[in-house]
Amino acid sequence: MTGSSTERAPEILYEDNHLVAVNKRPSEIVQGDKTGDAPLGEEVKKYLKAKYHKPGDVFLGIAHRLDRPVSGVLIFARTSKALERLNRMFAGKEIKKTYWAVVGVRPPADSGRLVHYLTRNQEKNISKAHDSEVKGSRKAELMYRLAGKSDRYYFLEINPLTGRHHQIRCQLSAIGCPIKGDIKYGFPRTNSNASIHLHSRKAEFVHPVSGKEVQILASPPNDPLWKKFAEIEPDKKQRWQP
Repeated sequence: MTGSSTERAPEILYEDNHLVAVNKRPSEIVQGDKTGDAPLGEEVKKYLKAKYHKPGDVFLGIAHRLDRPVSGVLIFARTSKALERLNRMFAGKEIKKTYWAVVGVRPPADSGRLVHYLTRNQEKNISKAHDSEVKGSRKAELMYRLAGKSDRYYFLEINPLTGRHHQIRCQLSAIGCPIKGDIKYGFPRTNSNASIHLHSRKAEFVHPVSGKEVQILASPPNDPLWKKFAEIEPDKKQRWQP
């Protein structure tokens, strides 16, 4: 999917001397790919260059990514020091991420921990979940709970404990709950805008330079299902225990 959404100014969620976080729209790509569409990283660079009147190229480090049809919190590093430390933090699972997902089938339990072993098909850009370890697989774990429902859909709050390729999409599909719009993982229909109903709602971490606690929230896209999910937002006091 190509689109003009990247021509709009990025929605800034958090900014300081070392980090900048944006609310990624479903159509945006984080880095350039074969489509030739302008990546979000370049739009953020333009924003920083204009705001701070920076000459020449602007440094912006990418520490993690979101799939193109996914929305929500995306964190960039503004300094090499922050990038190096962010990379270590993501690798060490020091950044707690909370996702929202909309599925068409109620999960077998209202909450639980999913453990699978994922293999990746690079050519088709898809992962497959296995119940036990197989050659070339990587362990994937997440916690989920049922947060609410509409007349046709179920709302899940998810905390991934690992960071694998298409992990949430693949693991939910493996338990019979593909994400709305995600035809790659078994949902029967696409969304009209080529998005899927998976949103990176929140990131919580200790700032890599200042050492202060940071919590970044991203509002979901503007559609009726996300609006209903936001109205019954899961209890903020609940914390997952790995």
